[in-house]
Amino acid sequence: MGQRPASPRTSLSPARRRLLTLVVATAGTAAFWALNLPLPFLFGPMSACLLGALVGAPLRGMEPVSKAARTIVGVTVGSSVTPAVVDQLPQTLGSLALIPVYIVLIGLIGVPFFTRICGLDRVTAYYAAMPGGLQDMVVFGQEAGADVRALSLIHATRILILIALAPWILMLGFGVTLGNQIGESAADLPMRELALMAAAAIIGWKGGERIGLFGAAVLGPMILTVAMSLTGLIHSRPPAEAIVAAQFFIGIGIGIGYVGVTLQELRKYVLAAVAFVLVLAVIAAGFTEVVVLAGFAQPLEGFLAYAPGGQAEMTILAILADADLGFVIVHHVSRVMLVITGAPIVWRLLRQRGTS
Repeated sequence: MGQRPASPRTSLSPARRRLLTLVVATAGTAAFWALNLPLPFLFGPMSACLLGALVGAPLRGMEPVSKAARTIVGVTVGSSVTPAVVDQLPQTLGSLALIPVYIVLIGLIGVPFFTRICGLDRVTAYYAAMPGGLQDMVVFGQEAGADVRALSLIHATRILILIALAPWILMLGFGVTLGNQIGESAADLPMRELALMAAAAIIGWKGGERIGLFGAAVLGPMILTVAMSLTGLIHSRPPAEAIVAAQFFIGIGIGIGYVGVTLQELRKYVLAAVAFVLVLAVIAAGFTEVVVLAGFAQPLEGFLAYAPGGQAEMTILAILADADLGFVIVHHVSRVMLVITGAPIVWRLLRQRGTS
């Protein structure tokens, strides 16, 4: 099984490497802000850390701060599930029914693509093709004997490209400005609701990890916040400052995924991922067209719902685009949950039948 190569050799301590990462990410944010480029708090740190990783800078991840940042996304998603959104769920059933078909089609195309064209072994190809979360697919793939490094780079590249292109597609193709207010200031929100959201984030995250919930940092807080929203305990999203912080650390997390990457890995895994993203784009565009023509969704929501990016990143884009957040998120949650629960089961069945 392939292993992640060692981090770049450096005399810097882990703490100093994290400090360097923060400096690089902050510089990237400042540059994007000064140049008036879109999503400076997401793209700035992502681009700067990506560049730093590719030139060999000794960057280091910000865990558990990055996980804590993802809890904000979970709370944001959960707070968007209001009684009004629940009332509209029956109207989304037609589009949601296509999600399993969408996943199966990606798998049927993706596995042969990675095995026959890219030369990956079957288990690595299987988990590389699955449109789930990066961490979940790496964990499942590792347990099944896949090449962990290949999975990490392929899924990181998928998310990187989609998050880099999606805002431009939204602005140029849909005329969206991405200027929607992401939330109220913390000073304008009731202290009681802030406390409840903080409690949902921490308890949902740690409680989810304790019971073995995959993606606990997002799904745990989301589940608790949904309950609070539907029972009328909260009526707002997390404060804008918290959502900005989440963007910053998510951007860092994507960029440092390339720390230690070699030229051979760039040629083999990253280029394979780039090619597969083109395949995913065609599939996603086809399903978007189907749900729009069938009257299941408006074009903007259809695009965001079927874009195979990360759940956290697509949540932020949906907020900034002023899209129907409930519609978009229910599709991404459904996709991720189906992949998380179904992918390992299907792989075990395939292996038992001697097809692995």
